[in-house]
This record gives sequence, structure tokens and C-alpha cells, in this order.
Amino acid sequence: MKTPVPTFYFSLRSPYSWLAWHDLKTLYPKLLQRLRLVPFWEPDSAYRDALGEKGEVFLYSAMSREKHLYILSDVRRLSQRRGLPVRWPVDRDPQWEVPHLAYLAADRAGKGRDFIDVITRLRWQEGADICDPETVAAAAVELALDPGLLSNAHRDPGLREQGLLPLRACIADGVFGVPMFNVGRDKFWGIDRLPDFIAAVAGAAVSAAPDETPLGRPVQALFDHAGGCG
Repeated sequence: MKTPVPTFYFSLRSPYSWLAWHDLKTLYPKLLQRLRLVPFWEPDSAYRDALGEKGEVFLYSAMSREKHLYILSDVRRLSQRRGLPVRWPVDRDPQWEVPHLAYLAADRAGKGRDFIDVITRLRWQEGADICDPETVAAAAVELALDPGLLSNAHRDPGLREQGLLPLRACIADGVFGVPMFNVGRDKFWGIDRLPDFIAAVAGAAVSAAPDETPLGRPVQALFDHAGGCG
């Protein structure tokens, strides 16, 4: 039987995706390398029109003021627990295609995961506006990539066409918020479900290869709530 590919649906907008990325990289780096990564972002009008041509609707709901205020304090608490400084960014008329299509460009160049490292640090630890092409260009320089390629990715017709693939994957897989993880038919939403996802991946891997220890570390008790955005 074919072993299911575990998937991590993430958003560069989401603080909980950032924290989940940190936990996976810190505690389960081998597992992180195995994951299929699918970006999730609020699509612009052109993407919504393209999706609508086939009757597809992206599952996104605007956040209430009360939820936003809760997340401010919650993320501060969770980041302090991990020893991470946090500097909350201010999003003014954001265009989420700017960082997410830049991720696709970086991934084409073999540095998609490195781009996530840099851009999430810039957003959540330095308070940078990652929807500003200049911020993306600075990330590209840090990664020794062409800054123009990444900062203009949201204008590149080929990359915009490629961007429909993860948007459609999120719709097909019923992704309504992030971070979301799945393995086979099992879905896990929120950072507090990361231990369950890890256990599910371990079970699938062990059944496929009993002599392999795929994770190498126990699940850590870092989670106490349903941390998710969307």
C-alpha cells in the first residue's frame, strides 16, 4: 500500500504557521524535510475570478476584531514560551501574492524552505512588511537569489499561473484555516494538533517501514489551545 504524503498547509501571514514551522524545524527537522508544503493565502480579485470560472471558492473568512485582539496576546504568550522575540507587523493594504508567489519562485530555485525561514523572521521577529517588494528583495539577497525575480514574482504570468495550483489544492482539500496538516484522510487544524499529526505520520511510517524511526524525538508539550488562523 502506498504511504500517504504528509502535508503542511501554511501561510506567511499567519503567526501560528510561523510557530508551527519553528516547532517542526526545531524538534522534527527530518519530518519537516518530508512534508509536502502548500501555501494558503487570501487571493486577489484576479485569482478569485479565475477560480470562479470553474465554480471554485476559496475558503477564507475575515477575522473579527475580538479574535485579532486575542491572537495578539496569545501569540505573545506562545512565542515567549519558545524563547522567540515577536514584533507584531502592521499590514496596510496587503497583497499576499507578493510573498507567497515569491515563495514559489524561491522553491523553483531550490530555496523555498530557506525563504520561509527568512521571510517569517522578517515578519514576526523584525516587524517587516512582507507585502512590500523591497522586503522580498532583501530576503532574496540574503538567500543569494535574484532580488528582481522574487520581488516581481506576483507580476510574473507564469508564476501567477503556478499559484493557482496551491489555491486549488487548498479548496479541494477543504483547507479553511492554517496551520493545517494532513496525512491520508486525517486532517489536523491548529498548532495544538501538531502532536496528533506527528503521531499519525509516525504510525503511517512505522506501518510502512517498521525498522525506521521517522521522528526521532517525543512530542513536546508546547500546545494548550486551538492555535489557528483563517
